[in-house]
Amino acid sequence: MNRYASLSDDFYVNVNLGTEMELPANRETVLHFFERVQKTYPTMRNFYSRERGDFILEEDKDQGSYRWCTIEPRRVCSGQVNPENIEGVMAQHKLILELVPYTLSVSPLDCEALDLLFGFDFTYRGNHNQLIAEVLGVSPSMEPIIEGAGAKVINYEPSVTIAVDEDCRLQLRVSVETRTNAYQVRMGDYPEEQLSVYVTARQYGSLDPDKTFVETLDRLCEMCHEALDNYVIEHLLRPLGKAIMIR
Repeated sequence: MNRYASLSDDFYVNVNLGTEMELPANRETVLHFFERVQKTYPTMRNFYSRERGDFILEEDKDQGSYRWCTIEPRRVCSGQVNPENIEGVMAQHKLILELVPYTLSVSPLDCEALDLLFGFDFTYRGNHNQLIAEVLGVSPSMEPIIEGAGAKVINYEPSVTIAVDEDCRLQLRVSVETRTNAYQVRMGDYPEEQLSVYVTARQYGSLDPDKTFVETLDRLCEMCHEALDNYVIEHLLRPLGKAIMIR
């Protein structure tokens, strides 16, 4: 059971492995990598490429829950939208990170950054920025600005990034992304858009010689769970969900 599924309209867990050197893009290497992924997940059968050199393998999206994986010129990404459970999506990410050293020749030395992102999307028709300011609040020094007569908040996307090690290479970021623009505020016409909350753990730079991508991912996962369970759920996700429900 996915313990985060009920907190938002859509939930997803993504991994991004950025590299310092360009990844191989020849036909044989790319197909071999995706064939190995498909061997474990046979329903990932939609393969295509984009003009900028990205290659994508994914499941059908019409069920609302699906896996995907991409190879970009300097990045390998893996994700699952609305996963049934956290263990399953993490197993997918670990498979990708176990494959890249052997199929794509990616060394831990070549790591520019490894990210694990827990994303929560809320569907909301209205001024996202105003909602965030009202529900999450602003610092006391900023309150007079938004409380002025006729003031309308058109850009408010709070975020905080902290380092959890002395070298500042292991970081955690909690951020909000809104999708309301000034034109919509001016016209008072708001389409249904996704308001997003992201919890991202990141390892910067080459890994230590005794560390693997999978071991690093486990540490990033611990960081995300700690942030969600100790702060984000009670102070961000539930207040936002409740506010959207009553509007």
